[in-house]
Amino acid sequence: MQEILINRVLYIPFDHLNQSFGVLATANKDSDLVVLIESKRMLTGRNWHPERLFFLVSSARHFAAELLQAGFKVEYIKAETTIDGLKSLGISAPIYCAEPSSFRQSAQLKEFGVSFIPNDFFLTPRTLFSEWAAKQKSFVMENFYRAQRQRLNILVEAGAPEGGQWNYDKDNRLGPPKNYVFPEPLSFQRDEIDLAVAKELGMTPTSYWATSRASALSALEHFVEHNLTGFGPYEDASTNSSWSLHHSLLSPYLNNGLLHAGEVVDAVVKKYRSGNVPIQSVEAFVRQVIGWREHINGMYWFLGEEYRELNGLSANRRILPVFTDSKKTKMNCVGSVVADLESRAWVHHIPRLMILSNLALLTGTNPQQFLDWMRENFIDAAEWVMVPNVIGMGVHADSGRLMTKPYAGGGSYISRMTEYCKGCSYDPKLRSGENACPFTTLYWDFLDRHHETFKKNHRMSQQVNGLKRLSDLPELRERAKEVLLGLDQGTI
Repeated sequence: MQEILINRVLYIPFDHLNQSFGVLATANKDSDLVVLIESKRMLTGRNWHPERLFFLVSSARHFAAELLQAGFKVEYIKAETTIDGLKSLGISAPIYCAEPSSFRQSAQLKEFGVSFIPNDFFLTPRTLFSEWAAKQKSFVMENFYRAQRQRLNILVEAGAPEGGQWNYDKDNRLGPPKNYVFPEPLSFQRDEIDLAVAKELGMTPTSYWATSRASALSALEHFVEHNLTGFGPYEDASTNSSWSLHHSLLSPYLNNGLLHAGEVVDAVVKKYRSGNVPIQSVEAFVRQVIGWREHINGMYWFLGEEYRELNGLSANRRILPVFTDSKKTKMNCVGSVVADLESRAWVHHIPRLMILSNLALLTGTNPQQFLDWMRENFIDAAEWVMVPNVIGMGVHADSGRLMTKPYAGGGSYISRMTEYCKGCSYDPKLRSGENACPFTTLYWDFLDRHHETFKKNHRMSQQVNGLKRLSDLPELRERAKEVLLGLDQGTI
């Protein structure tokens, strides 16, 4: 390599895999060197789920190969750390990168002298989000979402929402239907790059996750054609007959750059314009992408680096055994969800929130330990997405800065929205006694333990006042002690 031919080094993190965005949007094939670094620290620094590692590494190697084929100068480097990889180049040309996706990576690259350009992998620039957030008394996602719809001119006519409503969430809360057959998720053939990565990692990958731009686009097409119509009604349901239901399964590709939010929304709206998809499903999906996803990313940067260390409920229980071994419980819902996660590194948002996070919240599991576990095990678990979702939404460790109330629930919700209660050892209707559902017991025990914290919260007053109507509160407290001990021991 002749240094004189290189004017710029373009560093591509493993979540910036797109030729049309980031630093590659203005790349010069003749004078720029594109660099990707597979660091040993990334591979071994945590107890990563093998499927997650496989996806990240194979996607990056596919992307490097595609860049070479397109005529770019590319260096794919294996090194101890990212900085070691950049040092090994031995090139004096300036290094550029789109704004990294985490505080830690930003600090490391900035200290090394890397120059940043704005991150356009999201539809909302960070400065624009900060301007919005700075004007808010509370960070209500719905307010942000409606402003997004208008700003981006998506499903809006003359400033009003198409269909007459901004939000159809009330229409999209159906439980699992009887005798309903969900479409099979798309399957991907593993190529030479995939097989080589799997061999190096010592694992056998599933066929569920795309690892190239072309296969990610096929996943988008599959969702639009086969799942978009049914997405809305059943987006909150969980069933034993299908792990993916009508969910898009696109979040890994949005989060590593293989797909861009703009093209995903465009594809969904185009399908809606064809007249074959109900507004309820289209709006629900658009809200997840331009509302929830953009809001969470914006809040990650707005709330600051110290946010991830908050522990407003003083929750200090160690991570439960069931989180690392699905067999360490008799709770059908928790065991089934963790087993699904063990198999493919993914479950949809309701099991994440109302089973996994709910269990961590109700048991008083340490927020940072639970955050680490979530980061390590989900295929789409970027730092920016997991910190606000776990610390703020999942376990309410931020004392309400992000969400005005904790997402705590008992067995009745799980019984209504899932099929997990069928054949379980525990009864969701019971609060006390050895057959009582641990979620039902712990829900009331959680309110009891944090009565003083939540009694002045207008969104929690009804639930907290419900404690006064419990005739079995002493028995419930004793059952809660048994449940917590059993969960700690992996026997309940």
